[in-house]
Amino acid sequence: QVQLVESGGGLVQAGESLRRSCAASEIIGGFYTMGWYRQILGKQREWVATITSSGSSNYADSVKGRFTISRDNAKNTVYLQMNSLKAEDTAVYYCFARRIIGRTDYWGRGTQVTVSS
Repeated sequence: QVQLVESGGGLVQAGESLRRSCAASEIIGGFYTMGWYRQILGKQREWVATITSSGSSNYADSVKGRFTISRDNAKNTVYLQMNSLKAEDTAVYYCFARRIIGRTDYWGRGTQVTVSS
């Protein structure tokens, strides 16, 4: 099964930016839809953004206009550029890969992003 290794979390001030990366252990182009979820302390995991194999993206309303998801199929990597961060974006962010055939989901281990106000 595909392994997902995340990087790029950390602590920032409100209004600043962070870029998350998620590297897959196998070819993602043509095989996986990629995306991000997040889990705020005490709440259920919520969807953030998705990007299809062909590059079509969708976003949760809470991040639309501030976050940008992208993928580099040559590097088997998906990115989440987070701009204009707010304190309410503080969460553990999880990368996921959804296999196109069979729709099995695979998850990264999650990385904390903390935005101080």
